[in-house]
Amino acid sequence: MLTKDLAICIRAIDYSETSQIVTFFTKATGKIDVIAKGSKRPKSAFDGPIEVFSYGRIVFSDSKRDKLATLTEFESAYGGTGFTSLSHDLAVLNCCLFAAELINKMTHDYDPHPELFDSFLGFLQNATDKESKNQMLKLLILFQFSLLREIGLQPVLDCCVNCKTQYTKRANQNEIYFSSSANGIICRDCESSFPDKIRLSKTASNCLSNLKLIAEAKEKILKEIEKVLITHFTELLGHRPKMAKHFLKS
Repeated sequence: MLTKDLAICIRAIDYSETSQIVTFFTKATGKIDVIAKGSKRPKSAFDGPIEVFSYGRIVFSDSKRDKLATLTEFESAYGGTGFTSLSHDLAVLNCCLFAAELINKMTHDYDPHPELFDSFLGFLQNATDKESKNQMLKLLILFQFSLLREIGLQPVLDCCVNCKTQYTKRANQNEIYFSSSANGIICRDCESSFPDKIRLSKTASNCLSNLKLIAEAKEKILKEIEKVLITHFTELLGHRPKMAKHFLKS
């Protein structure tokens, strides 16, 4: 059976001298692995090798989901090259590769998340916008929270996960924490029960309780929040994401 879908390439590896195995994140089907036979040939049906962040309409056969699907058509969109131009800016590229890695590791095959697809597409579109390049860490942070929400793992950020005290009632306290094991904010009265807690600065905790504040946050606060998110994803995955090393530098 042939299936048509909108897709973004989030991973591509060589399979042979002429073919690739490509991971697509699609809108209606979810994440899929396909074999693109002959894609590396000069006159392939896909107009050359498929690159990470290629975006367009695909047609693939998925009759046996325990095996690789076969890509039969790929029609590139968004200017004909998808978002492959992101490689021209290393900082922007690292943010996009990190987002792609998280999608690949945090979603299951054939488990569609159309809203997450739209969120990822918007993230990549913003990454190509010259005015948005200086905002990439903010965009990455907001995308990560969107990812957690869409896969049902959104952390509790408006109150203490343990005692349920609203964050606003703790506004006069300087000791607010984040715990991955608790999946959210922990107050001073409860922090002793969570050895994995990370103490947050007042500004960072304010941003987490109201994500709209991230838009105006300074770089120091953004880096603090991103380190918390990396710790959280490391806990969820059981290992640190490969691209995380680019965001843990001082």
